[in-house]
Amino acid sequence: MKRIFSALGLISALLFSACGGKGSAGNAVAEDRDSTFTTVKHPEWSRNAVIYEVNLRQYSDDGSVNSFAKQLPRLKDLGVDILWMMPIHPISKQDRKGKLGSYYSVADYTAFNPEFGTIDQFKEMVKKAHAQGMKVILDWVPNHSGRDNKWVTEHPDWYEKDSLGNMVGVYDWTDVYVFDYSNPEMRRGMIDAMKFWLTEVGVDGFRCDVAMEVPTDFWDEARPQLQAVKPELFMLAEASVPELQKNGFDMGYNWPMKDLFSAIAATSGQYTFKGTDGKVKEFPETHATAIDKLLAEQAAEYPKDTYLMNMVTNHDLNSWEGTEFDRLGNLTGAFAVLSYTLPGMPMLYTGQETGMNRAFEFFEKDKAPQWEPRNEYFTFYQKLNGLKHNQKALAAGLEGGELVSYATASPDLYIFSREKDNSKVVVLTNLGKNTADVTFTGTTPAVDGMVNYFTGEAAAMPASLTPGQYLVFVNK
Repeated sequence: MKRIFSALGLISALLFSACGGKGSAGNAVAEDRDSTFTTVKHPEWSRNAVIYEVNLRQYSDDGSVNSFAKQLPRLKDLGVDILWMMPIHPISKQDRKGKLGSYYSVADYTAFNPEFGTIDQFKEMVKKAHAQGMKVILDWVPNHSGRDNKWVTEHPDWYEKDSLGNMVGVYDWTDVYVFDYSNPEMRRGMIDAMKFWLTEVGVDGFRCDVAMEVPTDFWDEARPQLQAVKPELFMLAEASVPELQKNGFDMGYNWPMKDLFSAIAATSGQYTFKGTDGKVKEFPETHATAIDKLLAEQAAEYPKDTYLMNMVTNHDLNSWEGTEFDRLGNLTGAFAVLSYTLPGMPMLYTGQETGMNRAFEFFEKDKAPQWEPRNEYFTFYQKLNGLKHNQKALAAGLEGGELVSYATASPDLYIFSREKDNSKVVVLTNLGKNTADVTFTGTTPAVDGMVNYFTGEAAAMPASLTPGQYLVFVNK
């Protein structure tokens, strides 16, 4: 038995075809079928790209953009394509959290945080990144601003008010005020501020914080205006909301896959992170075969040819939910391989390529990772980046190969292949706590003539896989 999933879209297309569409006229059916696609035109450079999140404050001892720029050749050698810069704006001082405050409490949307250097130095870094073949996207905070942002006094009508006329925050974020997106002038101001960084600094797009808290029609309005300025614009939503990727965003967060990874790891006894209550979070019993169910749901829900970002860590996870080793244990390597080979785009976070096993302080200056000498983690992720770059089967969206999963006698084995033209990748993982026999209950993946990607040896189907073991086979 085998199950087939495209990169977000095949199942919904098949369901549509089986039902015959909404009408009998060919043109009407074609029109409806086209409506299941995203309208977003992805930059071709994004199809086999790897995104890397830069925590500038913690990247070096002085936290400056000039010090970070010195690391660009190393990141190029690692195989990074997109640099996602955590917010680089000045941070509000009113009701600031900690000594340095939250990056996500913006004081001025068209200024550069002087703690990191000058805007001219940032422009120079962007130019150097482009010269290395990398793109740069800014972490953008559209839902709320810091409480002493200049807009608070210049445009108080741009903010939501409570019944007493007071500006309001959200969640436990006591250092921010929320914008009022029913105000057309406020929308124009936000779009103009985004345009500033595209035109004056030359960035390539945005990662939009809590994008789902902003009305979808704002993103539908903003995208064409921003793309008119930057034709190869790239937009990442910090959200797992399909409608956002219909017209506004190239890619969303694959939060559900992250949660699934954690649940599988917990079932295997690998999740050890303790919350503020001193307890390890409880998860329902979940096995590797649940990945198929999630892929099917996403394929049905998301517009065809959209991307989801796969991860084993990021700044939120690292600071608030534990490191990848806290959450995934001895399965970390296998889940990292899946983040690169499942449909979507893989991401790396500052320090991940060093095997850093500690959480960064969020509101304070922390010690930077040790970048040199390069270790086995650098080599591992460098190798995975090469896999992503060179295998057409792993392209994001509909240009990638269909995912064909192969059922086995063990619910803890996840084995699949993706194939496109002359590119073929077969992945085998054991996400359980015990050694499992590789016994297929239906179709067996063909690996004749392939090689083990990590060793270069001839591919051979193993009799069993140990906990956390992974194999990746590719065509010669």
